[in-house]
Amino acid sequence: MTSATLVREQVEPWEEVPRPLRPRLTVVVLTQGDRPELARALASVRAQRGVDPHLVLVVNGGRPPQLDPADQLIVLPENVGVPAGRNIGVAATDADVVVFLDDDAELQGEDHLASVLERFDEDPDLGAMAMRIVDETGRTQRRHVPRVGRRSAHRSGQVTHFIGAACAVRTSAFEGVDGFDPRFFYAMEESDLAWRLMDRGWGIWYSADLAAFHPRTPPSRHSRYMWFLARNRLWMAWRSLPLPLFVAHLLIWTVVCAVRCQPLRDVLAGYREAWRTRPARRPLGWRTVATMTRLGRPPFV
Repeated sequence: MTSATLVREQVEPWEEVPRPLRPRLTVVVLTQGDRPELARALASVRAQRGVDPHLVLVVNGGRPPQLDPADQLIVLPENVGVPAGRNIGVAATDADVVVFLDDDAELQGEDHLASVLERFDEDPDLGAMAMRIVDETGRTQRRHVPRVGRRSAHRSGQVTHFIGAACAVRTSAFEGVDGFDPRFFYAMEESDLAWRLMDRGWGIWYSADLAAFHPRTPPSRHSRYMWFLARNRLWMAWRSLPLPLFVAHLLIWTVVCAVRCQPLRDVLAGYREAWRTRPARRPLGWRTVATMTRLGRPPFV
């Protein structure tokens, strides 16, 4: 039983409309129903050509929007967090490929989903892929670049990381590693999933030519952002990194937080909670570490 199924059982009863016949591609949009950008996000999916996407809207502890936007509507009675909400969206479809799109994001081309599906069809070893995230100025924020170095945002290729705002996963690969870790609630769930996919032999592709708009917003707008980031980072590193790399990863990241004047009190509090509730260890193979390093983002940075 996958983590998506487990989460689904935990939050029932929920409201759901029947699923359609088996689609090839499903788009999952997670929302609390309170963002005005949601209508544009859904319209950008409906405008796609060359593919007939199945659209699943997961309302995460909010009220359903006053529109008829989706093929499938799931209303959760409470906010279960981003990774659990997305897992539920995947559990609601039998599609070969699932695309995740933020409720304030917008696909920037009408052929993007057809291109995504074509990429997965061409590469049977592809487990996930990411689109380039652009803001109001057409630029990609540094935190949205999947490699070290801001200029690499304009270069397609294999990567070790992807951003959940506009990305796609092969359903069989996603379910094979039990999907997103629902305990994360918010932050780092994509990196954690990417590491586990790579260790199972799946590739991750970054398509700089496929763009999705996402407004330029600081992550600090979320309450307790640094606490979540620190807790989830330690969980991820403890579970997945060989011990020398686990130590190096946390030391480097703590120094970076200090240099950037991040609230170290929140960082240390997140570490304490993560250590108290740390998961079982399943370290990456050294071959995976070498592959990640070769691709430009070793797991200790």
